[in-house]
Amino acid sequence: MQITAALEDLAQVLGERLSRSKSDLAQHGHSESYFPETLPDAVVWPESEADVRRIVQICAAHDVPVVGWGAGTSLEGHGLAVRGGIVVDFSRMNRVLEVRPADMDVTVQPGVTREALNEELRATGLFFPVDPGANASLGGMAMTRASGTTTVRYGSMRDNVLGVRAVLADGRVIHTGTRARKSAAGYDLTALFVGSEGTLGLVTELTLRLHGVPEATSAGICAFPDMKSAVQAVQETIQMGIPMARIEFACADTARAFNDYAGTDMAEAPHLMVEFHGSPESVAQDAERFAEIVADHDGSRFEWSTREEERRALWAMRHNGYYAILASKKGARAVVTDICVPISRLAQAVEETQMDIAASPLSGPILGHVGDGNFHAILLVDPDQPDQLDAAKALSHRMGERALMLGGTCTGEHGIGMGKTGLMAAEHGDGWDVMGDIKRALDPKGLMNPGKLVRDI
Repeated sequence: MQITAALEDLAQVLGERLSRSKSDLAQHGHSESYFPETLPDAVVWPESEADVRRIVQICAAHDVPVVGWGAGTSLEGHGLAVRGGIVVDFSRMNRVLEVRPADMDVTVQPGVTREALNEELRATGLFFPVDPGANASLGGMAMTRASGTTTVRYGSMRDNVLGVRAVLADGRVIHTGTRARKSAAGYDLTALFVGSEGTLGLVTELTLRLHGVPEATSAGICAFPDMKSAVQAVQETIQMGIPMARIEFACADTARAFNDYAGTDMAEAPHLMVEFHGSPESVAQDAERFAEIVADHDGSRFEWSTREEERRALWAMRHNGYYAILASKKGARAVVTDICVPISRLAQAVEETQMDIAASPLSGPILGHVGDGNFHAILLVDPDQPDQLDAAKALSHRMGERALMLGGTCTGEHGIGMGKTGLMAAEHGDGWDVMGDIKRALDPKGLMNPGKLVRDI
């Protein structure tokens, strides 16, 4: 790696948009989760695709690693420069390039955040539905194949990215996909890039599917005596074809954390938080049918509302769940797990995970997207006690193994990064080697986000 020569060449192209200041390196050297600080050699801020292409060409000429950076909200160390090199911060590539209401799609730069996009779309009657909780950048969401609270109805980034423009490791710029609703024209390169975690190239534009803002929305919350009852209620709701837009689960420990953090008065029991989209008549009918199912499974009265301020308060509480749980143990850091299993195995997966946590020296509240079988355990560790971190990593690994045994995946939405590479061979077998073959074909020097997702080249 010829970092000095690369920095000199980059400075000539970018000027003040290249930084080696301690504060900028530190800002781009840590993650939301437990990984140690890992400082890059420099941070750059491109403003155009031409900038990105020149950055990649210079880094390739000097064998310098390149790591993309969105909003920094990833949880498996995706944005850390573990081999040194340049972090490419896309925050200045934050323009909505074209909205096409008649076709219900939009083209954006990767630094646009989901909240900024929906603000831009307010006058169109359309919205972008993928909601991972954090106000993540759309480029980062595509690279991790993000999903979230609305996936049960609207799908994940896999379902909502129509195409991308990307700069490859050799400086070529490619365009994948079309704005047509279907295509039979060769390999699906869009699907290849969505979820690639920046290991194949840097995305400079995304074309996204939009959806109509529902005429009416109802949302509510209810408690259950145990997790099994809550999951059985969800299963019956799905089997009856009741169209849920969101259905989230919070365990008793999470409810306690919500109360302490947000001043709520939730019962310290498992809860479901649910939202329905449609006409005023349909959302009322859906809420009433769901209330009947809840009662059949010994749940509490389903309290629901169509008032926007009450719905916003409910989902703000859910979206702040991670921070509420962190605050429940002063000074703690978190190992945030993420597995996904078939709905029929969800209760077993959660109950066995809770037993594992109870037998460990850790606390680990659970919450998740119960409608699609995805849940998280936030394992709280004292950063001054390395044995706790080891215990949390071991527990997380067992969760991943359990998910595979139950027919699921070791990660439903957080991605692999460098935190879950130890489960890739078990999940994919020889398929993981094929991923490595693709990586080598497009990035033979291994410069694009090295140390993540695939085996090192």
